[in-house]
Amino acid sequence: MRKEVYNYLQRTGRMKRRDLLKGMAGAGSVAAFSGVFTGASVRPVWAQDSAALRAEILKIPGVGMGSPTDSDWQKVGELCLGPIKEVVSEGEFAGVELTFMGLNNQNLHNFLFRGFLKPWEAYTGAKINWIDLAQADYNARLQQSIATGTVDFDIVEMGAPFEGDVLGRGMASEMPQWVADIIDMDDYVDYLKAPVGTWDGKTYRVSIDGDCHTFAYRKDYFGEGSLTGREVPTTWQEINEVSKMLAGQSDPLTGLDAHGYLDPLKGWGGFGFYFLENRAAPYVKHPDDPAWLFDPDTMKPRVNNPGWVQAIQDVMDLIATDGAYPPDQINADPGTTAFQQFLAGTGSMLTWWGDVGSSARTSDTSVVGDVVGFDINPASDRRYNAASGAWEDTRNEAPNMAYLGWGVYVMATVEGDEKKKKAAWSAAAHLGGKDLSLWASAYPSGFQPYRNSHFQYDEWEAAGYDRDYIEDYLGSNLDSYNHPNAALEPRIPGIFQYYSVAEDELAKGFAGQYGSAQETADAIAAAWENITDQIGREQQIELYKASLGM
Repeated sequence: MRKEVYNYLQRTGRMKRRDLLKGMAGAGSVAAFSGVFTGASVRPVWAQDSAALRAEILKIPGVGMGSPTDSDWQKVGELCLGPIKEVVSEGEFAGVELTFMGLNNQNLHNFLFRGFLKPWEAYTGAKINWIDLAQADYNARLQQSIATGTVDFDIVEMGAPFEGDVLGRGMASEMPQWVADIIDMDDYVDYLKAPVGTWDGKTYRVSIDGDCHTFAYRKDYFGEGSLTGREVPTTWQEINEVSKMLAGQSDPLTGLDAHGYLDPLKGWGGFGFYFLENRAAPYVKHPDDPAWLFDPDTMKPRVNNPGWVQAIQDVMDLIATDGAYPPDQINADPGTTAFQQFLAGTGSMLTWWGDVGSSARTSDTSVVGDVVGFDINPASDRRYNAASGAWEDTRNEAPNMAYLGWGVYVMATVEGDEKKKKAAWSAAAHLGGKDLSLWASAYPSGFQPYRNSHFQYDEWEAAGYDRDYIEDYLGSNLDSYNHPNAALEPRIPGIFQYYSVAEDELAKGFAGQYGSAQETADAIAAAWENITDQIGREQQIELYKASLGM
């Protein structure tokens, strides 16, 4: 299909990309379409050899059989060791100790890595020591290591936004070719390919995730015979209207108070700013302009332009509406909104990373698996054009590619010790393996689909997923990854310094310490200007333009 035809169909609401994909998936996998290919077309030998293995691991423990356990993680790790055994001899790393720094959120991330790597440790003879961090503590801990040059870990779980800080300072080890061969980077969705994971033409990252935010909603709240009787909201204007309307009503599933959209109002070490971005992006990300956070020629912040101010005002309007949010929402961070609220039956709408879709059906704590649906992030019925300085009465979609996915990076601390270096890279390659990654996408892990081969619907259906559900869930990811106006993350130094100070100022604004949304936005902009001056404006302009492909 020609791009202009597709764009017309999407713009008019007559067809979405996943509708096309549904019709093309009858052969058991998603056919080639605008950069999305079947796993078999990428590495036919590997795909053929691993077909039985992929079917086997997806039955551990099986969709609907409860949350996976450490025993399950170890089984999957053991079954997926084949590629490592081709390049590493048994006991080859005896005596090697490695330190791995990553997250411990919601019993995911590092908890799974421990299980996946126990068979690797048993086979190779290496030992891994763990540094476990809460999400809110992650940025400060990593920035401390960067600032002081005291890296006390050999492997780190890190997002691409930090690459400007880490790779730009020469703090990581370049990926060996044998690792690239094992992990099959050609299978990554297009937006995770170079320059993501690279610096100065060298590759450093093993991707284990493909972050974008998507929209999750409750079907018992929307549609014919539902609580509201309304269609699913597709714009932020509709979301605020419905959220106010639901105040004082009862949830059809739990019988408790009904609520609309769940904004996280508490900071999360910089990660919470992504959720204001979700609201702001369709207001400010213009299709004719790749920039939306800063002016690319001056690094002047755009965070206090009318579009961003409107996004902040939207949140303040719901704060001012009694019952729109659950009680004490001012202390709810994104982990709370997803896992303690939405999946547990509180609230009807959420934007979050795509793995909410797998958790809804495979986590013991979820009660909404039968009533949840998915779409790309909501649009706006108008957009602000930074170039002209005026609003345009045009519907605008701009899904947020928040964080560009988690990856595994080996630090330069291993250089000079070839045995330790090979051990570290083999551990990273195991965690980023093609088959293991499918399992992590289908079960609670903290990660979402990020490889072309993850979109073979028959594999998910054989694991126990309902076909309509998985097409809806995976479709929301594909629609976001391939959207022509996606809001992309800049890989510039200090990006989480900008985000963290923005959270601090937003907290003051939400608590009423500033007189208006504009004052709140102006405070963020002033703080961002200070950060840019501290880092170096000319350097930031150069790197920001490069990150936008300008």
